[in-house]
Amino acid sequence: MIKYYKTINDSLVCLDNFEEGVWVKLTNPTEDEINDICSNLNIDAGYIRAALDEEERPRIESENGHTLILVDIPIVENEGNNNVFSTIPLGIIVTKTSIVTVCLKETPILNDFINNRVKSFYTNYKSRFILQILFKNASYYLQYLRHIEKISNKFEDDLHKSMKNNELIQLLKLEKSLVYFSTSLKSNDLVLEKMLKLEAIKKFEEDKELLEDVIIENRQAIEMTNIYSSILTGTMDVFASIISNNLNIVMKSLTIITIALTIPSMISGFFGMNVPNFMENSAMAFPLIIVVSVLLSVITSIILIKKNLFS
Repeated sequence: MIKYYKTINDSLVCLDNFEEGVWVKLTNPTEDEINDICSNLNIDAGYIRAALDEEERPRIESENGHTLILVDIPIVENEGNNNVFSTIPLGIIVTKTSIVTVCLKETPILNDFINNRVKSFYTNYKSRFILQILFKNASYYLQYLRHIEKISNKFEDDLHKSMKNNELIQLLKLEKSLVYFSTSLKSNDLVLEKMLKLEAIKKFEEDKELLEDVIIENRQAIEMTNIYSSILTGTMDVFASIISNNLNIVMKSLTIITIALTIPSMISGFFGMNVPNFMENSAMAFPLIIVVSVLLSVITSIILIKKNLFS
C-alpha cells in the first residue's frame, strides 16, 4: 500500500499523487507498487526489498545520491490471549526530493506522525524527520520493555499460586522476545553511531542534539533489556529448581509409601506359602498378621521419615 503525506500550512495532508517534499509511506507494497516508486524516484529496488526482508540486518547505505537507513523496530502481536513481542525491519530511504519509509506491517511508530502526536514534524525537514522516527522507535522499545516487565511479574505471581506449564511457557516466550530486542537494539546502536559521522544526510545544530538524545534513549533501552533478561533468566532458573525440588519431595513420599506397603506383602507372602506353620490352625492368625503388618509398616515409615533418608 502506498500513501503520500505532506506538511502544508503546519498540517499533515494526505495526497493522491507524488510531489516534491512528500513523505512516501509504503506498507507491504506489491511488486507493481515497488516498480512504480522506483520508476518515479529513481530508487534502487534493492533498497525497498531489503526493508521487506525480516532477516535483513540494520545498516546504512548511500549510493547515487540516495541513502538507505535500515533499523529494527518493535512490534507486538496477539497470540491467543497473550501478547508476543518481536522485531521487523523499517527502511528509511532519503532522496533529494522526499523521504520513503518501507515496512512489512503497520506500525504505531509511523502512525504517531500521521495522528499528529509528534511535535515540530515537517515532511520537508528530512534530517529531523529521520531522527524523530528513530527517537520514536527507541521510545517504543522502552514502552514495550515496561510492558514485558508487567507481564513477567504477573506470570511470576501466577507461578507462586500454581506451578503450571503455561506460565513457564509464557516466561520462555518473553525471554525470547528480550533476545530479539537486545540483538536489534545493539544493531540499531551501530547505525546511530554511524549516523554521527555520515555526511550524506545534512544535519543542523539542533539535529545533532536530537541525534544524541536518540542514542541515549536507545542505550537506555539496551540496558533495560539486559536487566530484564537477567531477571527473567534468574526467575525461570529458580522456578525450575522449585519444580525439581517438588518432584523430589513427591518421589520421596512415594518411596516411603512403597516401602511401607511392601512389608505387609512380604508377611502375607510368608504365611501364604503352602507349608506347615505354627499359626495355620489358630483362629487369631489373620487379625494378628494384619496387626503386626500394620505396626511394622507404621514403625518403618516413622523411622524413614525421622532419618530423612530420602531427602
